[in-house]
Amino acid sequence: MKLEFRGHNERYTVEQSLLNLFPGELPVYETVRPALEENWAIVSWREDETRGRACVELCWQGEAVPFSMGVPLGGLTPYEREGRRRYAIGAAFFQAYQLRTGGQPPWGMLTGVRPDKLVTEALTAGKTPGEAREMLEEQYFVTPRRAALALETGTAAFEAAKSLGPRDIAVYIGIPFCPTRCAYCSFVSQSVEKSFSLVDPYVDALTAEIEAGGRMVQETGLNVRAMYMGGGTPTTLTASQLDRVLAVFETAFGPALDRCEEITVEAGRPDTITAEKLSVLKAHGVHRVSVNPQTMEEEVLRAIGRRHSPGDIEAAMELAAKCGFPHVNMDLIAGLPEDTPEGFRRSLDRCLEFGTDNVTVHTLALKKGSRILLEGLSIPGPEAVGEMLDYAEPVLRRAGYAPYYLYRQKYMSGSFENIGWTRPGGACLYNIYIMSELCSILSFGAGGSTKMADPARRLIQRRFNPKYPKEYTERLEKTLSNQADFAAFYAR
Repeated sequence: MKLEFRGHNERYTVEQSLLNLFPGELPVYETVRPALEENWAIVSWREDETRGRACVELCWQGEAVPFSMGVPLGGLTPYEREGRRRYAIGAAFFQAYQLRTGGQPPWGMLTGVRPDKLVTEALTAGKTPGEAREMLEEQYFVTPRRAALALETGTAAFEAAKSLGPRDIAVYIGIPFCPTRCAYCSFVSQSVEKSFSLVDPYVDALTAEIEAGGRMVQETGLNVRAMYMGGGTPTTLTASQLDRVLAVFETAFGPALDRCEEITVEAGRPDTITAEKLSVLKAHGVHRVSVNPQTMEEEVLRAIGRRHSPGDIEAAMELAAKCGFPHVNMDLIAGLPEDTPEGFRRSLDRCLEFGTDNVTVHTLALKKGSRILLEGLSIPGPEAVGEMLDYAEPVLRRAGYAPYYLYRQKYMSGSFENIGWTRPGGACLYNIYIMSELCSILSFGAGGSTKMADPARRLIQRRFNPKYPKEYTERLEKTLSNQADFAAFYAR
């Protein structure tokens, strides 16, 4: 779609709106010639000291509509005026879209990863739950159902934030190896079959980074409130390698773990889970493990490139139950290749039979570099995905679950969301902390993204570890530099 801006350069705002409302359309920044083109938008902004006005003329498939809206600007700081301008331009573009197409995306004009963050901020500012929900529906055009979901998860984040102090952090340890690469995956993870020789050097580099990071955290006077080991698939490591990583973590952080409320390990793939590995996790005080089938349908497992069967998932859940972990999570994905609404229903019903207290329902995101896109695999359409999610919510609620965190991704089927569901007392704090950006996350491992957050100042800074395992093992100086920046952030 051709885009022409007049009086502003809010490229990011309009691009995100375009991707959200017109999937597959790419922005082209050229002067619009209305008589010669079918799909275009002219987005204008004008302002004076007291008021601004956004005007959008949107043409889709040869038919154009105008929409404009004014916003007050008097008495605002330059930062606040900028935010008001971005909102007005996004809202005008959205309403022009509605006027032309009659469409109603479930999340309205919201395009970010964290739609419920608006709720958390509103509650923190003293708004009532009713006022927060009304804001989503009236200002951002979110459907009542999604606004209600956001109110629940945003409230969970608001409550979790109350127990966090300014020097509380969370830790992420990344294991970028998997038995095979799933068709929907675009993460930088290595198939162990192809990169077995990288695993030992990776563990050596990871433990060295953790040792240095633990010392830094203790010297800086920080407290670790939650640790999450993810991937990839952490249980691709051997039992002895898992034991080594967890032992180094405990020793390096020492007293900084005195207030740590949870340790989570994403076991993930059932074909990597053994009694020996689970025993190691239990011995190190792991509170939560994930067994992530994604589907219980055999043909869907084959289509996404997994080598395990539904029977392997059942065996892994039996092992986890025998070990007595306080919490077990299971992940499902709505919209996988070869799946159907009926198949998804069978998968969810079977997962609930295990009695797990956490179920995460993801919506398939079509990621660049995934085999689904590269090979053109057939996937269910947005209506079928909507049927899957429409089934999940009431079934989970009747079974005693409530939503406690949610997030969105680019290119999600039907522009829906991912939701973590929990029974009372089973919420994963790390998931809330990272999705709602409530505290800093210190990340270890290849591709690690360290996030330094000061919610009181609305300040977030990021540092990134080397992306690939081999590069990571050869560049310890980069991880140490990131840790120095982390310490400096808390020295202010």
